[in-house]
Amino acid sequence: MSRFPQRRSTLMVVALSILASLTLLTAVPMLAQETSGAQVAAMGAAFLFMFVIFVAFYIYFALALQTIANKTNTENPWLAWIPIAQIILMLNIAKKPIWWIILFFIPLVGIVIGVIVFMAIAEARNKPSWWGILIIVPIVNLIVPGYLAWSD
Repeated sequence: MSRFPQRRSTLMVVALSILASLTLLTAVPMLAQETSGAQVAAMGAAFLFMFVIFVAFYIYFALALQTIANKTNTENPWLAWIPIAQIILMLNIAKKPIWWIILFFIPLVGIVIGVIVFMAIAEARNKPSWWGILIIVPIVNLIVPGYLAWSD
């Protein structure tokens, strides 16, 4: 049992290291141009702000997905913290075949499959399936995972 928290923290460190590396790589072209220090600082601050927002939403979604997995007695709820494995966990919660993961990466098909999977996740949480359709509505799609995770 003590091995899993260590594995989870190791995976989080690896994921955050990759994100930090990508952050630094995106700044290289910006610094290659001739810009003033104030412009670089402003762009850096804007990028940092967006990065913090992204991390906050990622943590929120991972916590919600892990809670849903725990409440539906799905195996390996810690998969919610690993980007591609999140899709596998969602398919397991929805009781859909694992090969559907391929469909998530086809441009318009991925949206339809995402709605179908979230409808099945809503049903697994004993909520109306139309909650899954709301995942395509901007702003509301931020509320749906939290509602499915933490409502009674």
